Amino acid sequence: MHCQPHYKGQVYIWLKNKQNCLLCDEPSDSPLPLCDPCADELPWLGAQCMHCALPLPTAGLTCGQCLLHPPAFQQVIAAWRYDFPLDALISRFKHQAKWPFGRLMAELLAQFLHYRFNEGLPRPDSLLPVPLSRQRLRQRGFNQAEMLARWLGKELQLKVAGDLLRRRLDTPAQQGLDARARRRNLRQAFSLTGEVEVEVAGRHLALVDDVLTTGATAQALARLLMDAGARRVDVYCLARTPRPETRD
Repeated sequence: MHCQPHYKGQVYIWLKNKQNCLLCDEPSDSPLPLCDPCADELPWLGAQCMHCALPLPTAGLTCGQCLLHPPAFQQVIAAWRYDFPLDALISRFKHQAKWPFGRLMAELLAQFLHYRFNEGLPRPDSLLPVPLSRQRLRQRGFNQAEMLARWLGKELQLKVAGDLLRRRLDTPAQQGLDARARRRNLRQAFSLTGEVEVEVAGRHLALVDDVLTTGATAQALARLLMDAGARRVDVYCLARTPRPETRD
C-alpha cells in the first residue's frame, strides 16, 4: 500500500520573487518564504558531538554515550536544535500535513548541506528515508522522512532509494520512551528489501529523518546497512534534541 502523496503541482509558488514569511507573514527578503529576522531566530545548532550531533558546550568533542558505545553511523548532520519555533514547524508538518513548512525546512537543510559539502563533508551515493510502519503510514497518510528525502534529493542532485528499507514490525511509537526502551522497541524492526549487492555494498548512504532524539532508530538502521556491507552511513535530519537526559 502506497499512501505517500504524489501531488505534481506546487504546494505554493516556491519560485515567486515576492513571498511572505511563513512565520511572521511579513514580506520575505529572499525567494524563500522566510524573512531574514525569522531565519536568524531559528535555533541553529552550534557546538555538538562529532558523531551524534548532541549539543555540547564546546565544539570538537565527542559525547560520553558515543565514547562508551560508538554508533554504527559515522556522523549526524542536523541544522537546528529541536526547540521553538522549529519544534512547532516540524509538528505542524508531521502531524497536520502542513507541507509548506516541510518544504521550507528541506530547502534550508539543503542549503546547509551544500555548505557542508563545500567544506569537505563527503557526498553520499544515496539518500534513504527512515521508513514508517504500515499502521502509522495509514494513519498519517504520508511519510514525512520520505518527503524530506525527495526534496533534498532534488536540491542536492542525489539519488533517493525510497524502497530499500522496510519497517516490518508495527512497534509502539518512540515518543515518550527512554533510550533503553527505544533500543528494545526497535530490535528486529527493520529489514532490507532492495538489491543489497547493488544498492548497499561498498556504498556511502545517508539516512533522512525529521528529528533525532536518542539515535536508537538511526543506530538500528545504520547497523543493518553496515552489516549488509555499506562503506559508510551518515544521518541527515532537521533537528537534534538538546535534552541529554533522554539518552542512556
